[in-house]
Amino acid sequence: MSKAERLGFSPERLKRIDAFLEEKYVGPGRLPCAQFVLARGGEVVHQTLLGQQDPERGVPLAEDTVFRIYSMTKPVTSVALMQLVEEGKIALDDPVHRYIPAWKDLGVFSAGVNPVFATTPPERPMQVVDLLRHTSGLTYGFQNRTNVDAAYRKLKLEAMHGEHDLESMIDMLSRVPLEFSPGEAWNYSVATDVVGYLVQTVAGKPLDVALRERIFEPLGMVDTGFFVRDDQRNRFAACYDAVLGGKMKLQDDPQKSPYLAPPKLLSGGGGLVGTAADYMRFANMLLNRGELDGARILAPKTVDLMASNHLPGGADLTEMSRSLFSESTNAGVGFGLGFAVVFDPPQTLIPCSLGEFYWGGAASTAFWVDPLEDITAVFMTQLLPSSTYPIRRELRTLVYSALMETNG
Repeated sequence: MSKAERLGFSPERLKRIDAFLEEKYVGPGRLPCAQFVLARGGEVVHQTLLGQQDPERGVPLAEDTVFRIYSMTKPVTSVALMQLVEEGKIALDDPVHRYIPAWKDLGVFSAGVNPVFATTPPERPMQVVDLLRHTSGLTYGFQNRTNVDAAYRKLKLEAMHGEHDLESMIDMLSRVPLEFSPGEAWNYSVATDVVGYLVQTVAGKPLDVALRERIFEPLGMVDTGFFVRDDQRNRFAACYDAVLGGKMKLQDDPQKSPYLAPPKLLSGGGGLVGTAADYMRFANMLLNRGELDGARILAPKTVDLMASNHLPGGADLTEMSRSLFSESTNAGVGFGLGFAVVFDPPQTLIPCSLGEFYWGGAASTAFWVDPLEDITAVFMTQLLPSSTYPIRRELRTLVYSALMETNG
């Protein structure tokens, strides 16, 4: 019996994953590379390695290639905050202005353009939980939807390799109104960068140090951080923009990238680089409800809390989202404390499990954790934007089509 069969998968059907990725994406040049790692019970069932980490120089993809993981940073930063919640140093219902006093009188946009806005008072103060579940009233400049996100773009709030650091980002946000009253809607936003600031403030250490000491070192995530170290440079992938006609244009050359030096802005929402193996360790820690190989990161009940739908009234994202962009499909999906959560599987129209949670990054990376089936999966590539292809849904379908022995 093969390992795949022992773990409940059809080896023949798992082969479809590689064939699909090669024929549809890597072979035709729609993606530069594709690394997919699937595990059950922490054991790797299947790994795909296709394409090149640096097509311009003909460098093949390797198991230890280093990728920009963008918004897959968010669950990591959220876990760090929940560690501080466990320690009694911060609470989910705390007003954010307790830690950022300048935000105490932050109003809700009613009219105007940057820097002159008319505002109204929010219905209630922003709470820490609003930051974790994206109901804070903050936004992203790339939404291109309102006068508020236009102000974000003008201020270059999201520039990780720009002029400002985390403290100045928080200061600039104090001068821009909220898009809506906290708790009123869901909007993908810089909220997790603010979570990173809270981690830094409450832990009393820079965010990179806090994440390293609290998460990366205990879990053995040896290749994850906010920049590419000298010893990682030959493993760093090129990143591409999707252009018309299913083609790619180089967006960030790995030999000239700003990621080769420490950034000024430590972005808890999108700043990390890392490997598939590292992120699989993080995912398996979550699958194991907070522990991996003897390293206890969170208590089981804390992970359960994170992986529950926290949208007000038990709503799904179709009911609450104002975002024109997210890493999530919406029907049957809520949002927990750092990632999307499936609470009504039939509504998603794809094979999945009740309680499955997941997220992805701007360069088309993704991960998911399925506690019911004991499955973790990590997908790495480097193509912006993540909305270019429906690859995340396709991978789920391929995986669950190969799963022969189910738990529910």
